[in-house]
Amino acid sequence: MNAEAAAVTLLGLGYLVVLFAVATAVERHWVPAGWSRSPLVGILALGVYANAWALAGSIGVAWQWGYGYLAYSLGAAGSFLLAPVLLVPLQRLARTHQLSSLADLFAFRFRSRWVGTSVTLLSLTAAMPMVAMQAQAMGQAIQHVTAAAPAWLLSLCFCAIITLFAILFGARHTHAHRRYDGLTAAMAVESLIKLAAFLALGAYALYAIFSGPGELEQWLSGPAADLQQAHQLDAAQWRTLLLLFFGSALLMPHMFHISFARPLSRRTLLAAGWGVPLLLLLLALPVPLILWGAQRLGVADSAQTATYAIFALSTSPSVLAIAFIALLAATCGTLILTALALAGMMLNHLALIAHPPVEQPDLYRRLRWLRRALIATVILAGWGFSQAVDASTELTRLGLVSVIGMAQCLPGLLALLYWPGANRKGVMTGLGLGTLVWCLGLWLPLITPLPPLLAPLDLLLSLLGSDSLAPLPDWYQVSLTSLGLNALSLILVSLASSTSPQERAAAEACSVDAVIRHKRLPLSIADGDDAKKRLASALGEDVAEREVNQALASLRLSANDARPYALRRLRERIQANLSGLMGPSIAQDIVDHYLPYRHDGPPAREDIHFVEHRLEAYRSRLTGMARELDELRRHHRHMLARLPVGLCAFGDDDEILMWNDALSELTGIAGEEVIGAHRAALPTPWNTLLGDVLAGQRERVYHHAMTLPQGERYISLLRARLDTEAPADSAGGTVILIEDHSEMKWLENELIHAARLASIGQMSAGVAHEIGNPITGISSLAQNLRYDTSDPHVLETAQQIQVLTERVSRIVGSLVGFAHGGRHVGGNAFTTVSARELADQALHLLRLSRPDATLEHANRCAPHVEVYGDQQRLLQVLVNLLTNACDACPTTDSIFIDADQGEEGPWLSVTDAGPGIDPKIRERLFEPFATTKPPGQGTGLGLALVVSIVAEHDGKVEVISPLPGQARGTRIQVWLCSPVVHRSAQDAAPHEPNPDR
Repeated sequence: MNAEAAAVTLLGLGYLVVLFAVATAVERHWVPAGWSRSPLVGILALGVYANAWALAGSIGVAWQWGYGYLAYSLGAAGSFLLAPVLLVPLQRLARTHQLSSLADLFAFRFRSRWVGTSVTLLSLTAAMPMVAMQAQAMGQAIQHVTAAAPAWLLSLCFCAIITLFAILFGARHTHAHRRYDGLTAAMAVESLIKLAAFLALGAYALYAIFSGPGELEQWLSGPAADLQQAHQLDAAQWRTLLLLFFGSALLMPHMFHISFARPLSRRTLLAAGWGVPLLLLLLALPVPLILWGAQRLGVADSAQTATYAIFALSTSPSVLAIAFIALLAATCGTLILTALALAGMMLNHLALIAHPPVEQPDLYRRLRWLRRALIATVILAGWGFSQAVDASTELTRLGLVSVIGMAQCLPGLLALLYWPGANRKGVMTGLGLGTLVWCLGLWLPLITPLPPLLAPLDLLLSLLGSDSLAPLPDWYQVSLTSLGLNALSLILVSLASSTSPQERAAAEACSVDAVIRHKRLPLSIADGDDAKKRLASALGEDVAEREVNQALASLRLSANDARPYALRRLRERIQANLSGLMGPSIAQDIVDHYLPYRHDGPPAREDIHFVEHRLEAYRSRLTGMARELDELRRHHRHMLARLPVGLCAFGDDDEILMWNDALSELTGIAGEEVIGAHRAALPTPWNTLLGDVLAGQRERVYHHAMTLPQGERYISLLRARLDTEAPADSAGGTVILIEDHSEMKWLENELIHAARLASIGQMSAGVAHEIGNPITGISSLAQNLRYDTSDPHVLETAQQIQVLTERVSRIVGSLVGFAHGGRHVGGNAFTTVSARELADQALHLLRLSRPDATLEHANRCAPHVEVYGDQQRLLQVLVNLLTNACDACPTTDSIFIDADQGEEGPWLSVTDAGPGIDPKIRERLFEPFATTKPPGQGTGLGLALVVSIVAEHDGKVEVISPLPGQARGTRIQVWLCSPVVHRSAQDAAPHEPNPDR
């Protein structure tokens, strides 16, 4: 090896070492992740589109067609300008279903492994001229720099090093969608080097050859005027080139790989709408400068010599080094990414189709080594193709053959996104006819002596009356003929043939505005652990364990989650993960065989919950009417979720579709735990109760008694069917409203009890009246005994009889008085009442109603305290307060009744040693139905009645809880009007009512 060859080798190795260092620094996180994943790095990485064509081939195109060389940059710029409607939907599909190549995308959409295999073979055949173009450009660059070195050997060595780089930084993981930030950063640095070197060559041509823009303008308007006018490109051919390069930015394997299978964010793709066109414009600027400089030097007299004009600008080693680095940077990234993309396609749609994966110790290791071997095969095959092609073949011809071949996928790609009626038969027919014309017209003549089989467009144009006598270029004829036959056959065959349900479902998933409408089908698996056992038969235990655990972790689900909705999402995620591992065809075969759906239930309906889940993820991209409809949907969903009445919705298969907040609070079951589950999976007693309502004939159930953790409850249910006249796959099912009517039921019970007590009171008043007469007679006889005898024993007995009859009379009087106590008779019933006697009567009535009570009651009322009021109603106040105190106290405590004269008048109080009153209840203690008692043991009306009666007596009620200096206890203190104050008020203002206290 001579000194020049050694220098070139060292220069090339130095460049590759820089790429290795950049990729290693990013992979080992020596560079902040925010920098390596920024949109700028992504835009620069997309600059890999500018390969050997952009630097060397464009100069030859400019020599032939003048400014027609811009079609290469403008066509690609058009595809990136349409990023929101073209690139972003493709990225969504690729990310959601882990589709790493164009073949994966076609196989997923048309649900056919044959379509995926066909696209793989077409991509492999069409990419070989592109790979050969890079290898040939590299070899020619070495040849121009070293002059005498064996260029084929050095180019082979560089290809081997590039293969090693691709394996190390692009095939270290098994899944194609794993992050390869190091490789992306290396492609970005390569674009920077390529841009800087090419701009430097353009600046050299402008200032070293022409001495500035002034001399260039004089030369163009003088000696070179005729030369520049001779280069023209027909308008139709210009538009065809734009279409071809528009498609190449999407369809070429390396571009699809970097755009959709790499970790580029949606934000990066949107920014690429202006970033990539700007980058391509900057790369296009030096092309005419370099061509004019070569023409000035007289070294660009043909397309072949113009292609490598960058090496003819100067013999200076520095200029040659810059030119070599520029071309090396233009070829390395394309070779690496094309090899990665084609290796993945060949693995998923050729190797694994021919030899499906079976249970083995380490499936991951096998797939990694297969991918690495295929990467080396692709690069070496491309190098071999470059050696098989005639050395005089122009780089532009190699590029056009490759671009036109990949353009055969353009009709299918557009149909994939925008025409749900396209089917696999139409796509296969279109691809077959278009590929056949392309192979016979362009590809085979590259490597064989066969003449090109061209479509008779010249004859057709003459028949149409065209005046053009110049023969049309073969690439132009083949492009129009192949793409025309391709698109026409795709449309006609698709219209004439049927589309399978699987294709229709995939078409909805691939549609630009699609929200995937999954069906609510049950699965044959029980939970995540069952899925692991079944997949182990195909993947092996370790691989099945890792794949299922990864899917569960990404969905935040438990392996024991048996909800049908959760299992459907798990199946979908497993299929997507396996698609990234082995391609969509193999992944679909595995999940269909080992995780199949069951079709033995009712007709499948749409999975509404899944639709809403996808809408929530997609809502930030909705605009116009779609956004307004989504806001309406969210409003109705929020309204149902916050409804103060429990609401749940069931599908026809008893799957729970909705469980609102009120029902979660009533049942203690969180909605996220049961939505998507079967009704039978609900805990007892809700599973049986809701099942009976769903299966029963009644649409209403009132006051159903249930024992819940909160105690005895009374539930009312109302059922409504959602049957409509819509198609069978529309949403249907049953809605059940569930309301807790326990308080209403308890109030009804209390009212019934009160009515019963009222009747008993009336009866007891009558009985007391009847008892009164005999008692009066007994009392009279006992009194007569004292006059009829002097026997001390008889007199003592008569005295006892008299005392007992008086006691019975008091009891009967109390009963009669209390029975009539609820009848307020106005101020005429107000009298002076002793507080102590009032307390004694209240305690007496309390003992009658609670004969088994063990509490001690102490009457500590001062004897001199008197109040002015209705005795019976005040008695009712004390009875209610004592009853509440008894309910609040433990059985071993005491209750005290106190009364005294204060500055504001007399007061009575009832004090207990209970736990006190909850501050939350204290604020509304005197409101009707406010109670601290357990459900079913109180109505909350006692204290409200107390406040009402005291207010009638111009008094007030105070609550002290807890007692001063203690942590518990409650005292209810009632302030009343004294007789003295009442008489003074009457004397002062006899015609005015008493003032309010």
